Amino acid sequence: MTNSSPPEQTDHSLTARLEEAGSQMTFFEHLTELRKRIINSLYAIGIGAFIGVYFAPRVIHFINEPMQQALTAAGYSNKLYYNHPAGAVNLVITLGVYLGLVLASPVVLYQIWLFVAPALYKHERSAVTGFLFSTVFLFLAGIAFGYFITLPYILKFLVSFQNFGGTVAPLLSINEYFDLILMILLGLGLVFELPILIFFLTLFGIVTPKFLWSNLRYAILIIAVVAAIITPTPDATTMLIFMAPMVGLYFVGILVSAIVVRNKNKRLAVEDARAGTAT
Repeated sequence: MTNSSPPEQTDHSLTARLEEAGSQMTFFEHLTELRKRIINSLYAIGIGAFIGVYFAPRVIHFINEPMQQALTAAGYSNKLYYNHPAGAVNLVITLGVYLGLVLASPVVLYQIWLFVAPALYKHERSAVTGFLFSTVFLFLAGIAFGYFITLPYILKFLVSFQNFGGTVAPLLSINEYFDLILMILLGLGLVFELPILIFFLTLFGIVTPKFLWSNLRYAILIIAVVAAIITPTPDATTMLIFMAPMVGLYFVGILVSAIVVRNKNKRLAVEDARAGTAT
């Protein structure tokens, strides 16, 4: 007995079944799928950390350069020191782990995508896919902004702030310097994820462009408080350097929110029109 259904109808039915497969999974199947995605992510992080440890000594030289330039400009020796026998080894391993997280982030995001995609509609999949991988770009953009723009000014301020008449010179620990760099760069990397956060809040109906715009003054106040917390120096100029991209990203988030709401309204209008035609 042959199948008399047209090929187009067969393909459409197959696609529909595949798209609904995620919603038909049992609770234990979801747990099995989650376990698989977590294991794959851990494998990626482990491989990334191995690669990161291998390249860590070269990256350390790159990280030290802003501090060495600031010390040289202030007339000091540009050497950094470690004050523990295992200080250098700990630094290489720690930096390698962080580099591994960054290198593995695309794979981890892809595993997250594979887990949540079956529960999303087709239009939500295309939207979330773009913004999931945008997180990597925005995070790296935040790190680049911190390294090339924020960090040189902060280090110059900290080194030349006061030398007590030339009687005191800095003896900088490379491990403590790394902790400072980590706080600044990771902090700015996370701050640059603000449009992604606003995208998901809008997607789930928690905020709207009107709400974001009407509460702009409160948003700027919160941004100022956050900038004051993550700024490692007490001067207002550094705080403004931190605030400027955060305010700009908030406006980008408003634009993203408006696009999400517009697309959602268009989709609802189409669905209403189809429902009216069907009745």
